[in-house]
Amino acid sequence: MKRTTIKIWMITLALFTACDLDRFPMDGPTTGTFPATEEEAVMGLLAAYKGLTLLDAANTPFLHVMDNITDIGYARPSNNYTSPITSSLTTDNALATKPWEYHYKTIARCHTVLDNLENIRESISEEQYKQIDAELRVIRAYAYSKLIELYGDVPLVLNSLGLTDSDLPRTAKLEIQQWIIDEMTEVADHLPASQATYGNVRVGSVAAYMLKARVALYSEQFDVASSAAEKAILLANGNYTLTPFDDSKAFCNQSHLEGEPACSNIFGYEGYRSSKEWIWVAEYNQNISGNTHNQGYYFASRLGKGSSYWGPTQNLIDSFQCIDGLPIDESPLYDANAPFENRDPRLDMYCARPNARLMGFQFETNVSFDQVNNYWPVLSGEGSKPVLVSNTDAKNAYRTFSGYLWRKHTDNMDYQTNSSRGVSDLNLGIFRYAELLLIYAEAKVEANRIDLSVYEAIDQIRTRAGMPAISKNLSQSQLRSIVRYERKIELANDGMRWYDIRRWGIADQVMNGVLYLNRNGNTWSKNVLVDIDENYTPIYNQAEALNYFTTQEVVYKNNKDEVWPIPQQEIDINSNLSQNPGY
Repeated sequence: MKRTTIKIWMITLALFTACDLDRFPMDGPTTGTFPATEEEAVMGLLAAYKGLTLLDAANTPFLHVMDNITDIGYARPSNNYTSPITSSLTTDNALATKPWEYHYKTIARCHTVLDNLENIRESISEEQYKQIDAELRVIRAYAYSKLIELYGDVPLVLNSLGLTDSDLPRTAKLEIQQWIIDEMTEVADHLPASQATYGNVRVGSVAAYMLKARVALYSEQFDVASSAAEKAILLANGNYTLTPFDDSKAFCNQSHLEGEPACSNIFGYEGYRSSKEWIWVAEYNQNISGNTHNQGYYFASRLGKGSSYWGPTQNLIDSFQCIDGLPIDESPLYDANAPFENRDPRLDMYCARPNARLMGFQFETNVSFDQVNNYWPVLSGEGSKPVLVSNTDAKNAYRTFSGYLWRKHTDNMDYQTNSSRGVSDLNLGIFRYAELLLIYAEAKVEANRIDLSVYEAIDQIRTRAGMPAISKNLSQSQLRSIVRYERKIELANDGMRWYDIRRWGIADQVMNGVLYLNRNGNTWSKNVLVDIDENYTPIYNQAEALNYFTTQEVVYKNNKDEVWPIPQQEIDINSNLSQNPGY
């Protein structure tokens, strides 16, 4: 993919300079005449795609930050990442202001081309004209889909703004949701099903229908969502499918002595090169100035030359079923003295826990492990056995704060470049086939139009993971619980959880009280857990849990924390913008 598009990206960035990617250089085309040719239109289109790579936090793509401010993930304590889980976000907090700024910048890039695209209609084929138009409108609609979930009502801007157009009022979220659905209905069929030759950086009709389905699901238009998802699945046939885990799945539920689980054939460099699971991807490339991130460093362990910044919570770890398909409070296979055995293999494929191997090292967070095994001499062929090294994953003051780390969305290739100043060009997945199947299943369940296709969609994901198929003839409430389990587990660290707990109306339950963390890598008793509820949320015996776990207080206020504050600087320059309640 990178070889395919690098020349086009270089041409594009000659126009959209690194110093200000949302203005044209003085000796380049002006917004009044741009695009004047098909080539310029494609350059502008690619600049709009590149805009999707610019939104980050702690030098991590924003999607991979979002789950770490929920009940399933945790960040190193700081104002930016503690305030959103303690109902103390401010109107100038960088985490809350950056999405507004960068999504609107991406929208502006779309308008730079869309406003004048009609000027070149007669000089290019009608098919090419409609495709460029459709791609830009999908990008724009996607940006709005993120804005309305984060901020609620926002200004709906449909063309480039002049100096006198700054006082736009907010448009109702419901109105924008319907606008997105209508936009995707209009443009989806003007796209090829897939643009795999571009590494799925450019959207096809599958992505357009999936965006329609996601927005319809979030707006509780369940029949529209299931119909759009069904269309996307039909078009995906021959283009997209689930990718089997590689042979390292055999190391799940095992110790570091056996080997290292990895899901890089889906979520790593190899995955973005060859997996058919990715429907839409944002591309990073070290050969292009400013087109990298440092996610590898922030995700990696201390021994992996990282900062252990993000990690799963105990709450997520305890949500994984046992391999018999039962929750750990019901399964006879669960043993609190060996809690990482007989579990859903995705626990080890997506998360790193004590006594596993991570980035070539034995991963232990308890100080009783003064030294741990370094397997890199064996992996590199320089030795026949591992060597012992000091266990900085337990000794460093800034070791993982949750007690666990993410394995998903990491790649051991980044070990070579990890550092505080390191760079990674691991791509960012925007749409994935697994999510499409879950959108379809949830929409059918919520519409109470349950048929065999719902079971088949869910079982595709569970079978890939090595989990048993679900029982048939279940009730709507039972299937709802299963869908919520799969979204929590399969989509963990994909950036969906923040939105899910709000639209399901459970954020005030799961984000009030405390999150449990196991920073010291302690073992615990079976009396810690009271129940796994219908949303697959662990319920703890707090008096017992405090004997083993550290905690993070979390606060969620209804009628406030459903959304984030509108950035104060935007309100200062736009008298028609009102602030969200509670800020």
